[in-house]
Amino acid sequence: MVANLGREKPPAARRGARRRRPRRESALLWWALFAAVAVAAWYLHSWRVALLGLLGWCLYEFLLVPTLCRVLTRQGAPCVERARGRLFACGRSHQHVKNDALWKLIGMRNPSRRKPDPEDGSRDTGVVVHSADVRGRLVPADRSMILLAGAGTVASVVGMLYGFG
Repeated sequence: MVANLGREKPPAARRGARRRRPRRESALLWWALFAAVAVAAWYLHSWRVALLGLLGWCLYEFLLVPTLCRVLTRQGAPCVERARGRLFACGRSHQHVKNDALWKLIGMRNPSRRKPDPEDGSRDTGVVVHSADVRGRLVPADRSMILLAGAGTVASVVGMLYGFG
């Protein structure tokens, strides 16, 4: 048997095979950190440490939690690609839809969105196509966690400013 020495190409990947994604850290590590901060706040009788822990949890929910994209595709099924943080989507087109949904969550229209996507127009494809308004709805779990994290952020900032006064 002769060594390859870089002359032959490796066999092509099977058609339809998915590439392996790198593993993410366990959510249990984050929850252990939050529990440690809560225990430290209780042990030290410090509401400032508790507010710092709450602010850390809010940051985790907004930016770091391992989750799925969950933006509705044009056919109505949620996207199952991975995303990091509840504010983010898997790709650029899904991020536009999610940004619109986040603005709609606070009762405003996205100011950076001037014209509708050309892809969102109605086409005769024979497939049910959902509008951007339908696709831009947040999943109830994401909506509630974003609202809780937003309220926690406001409470943390107000509590910290109140504590310095």
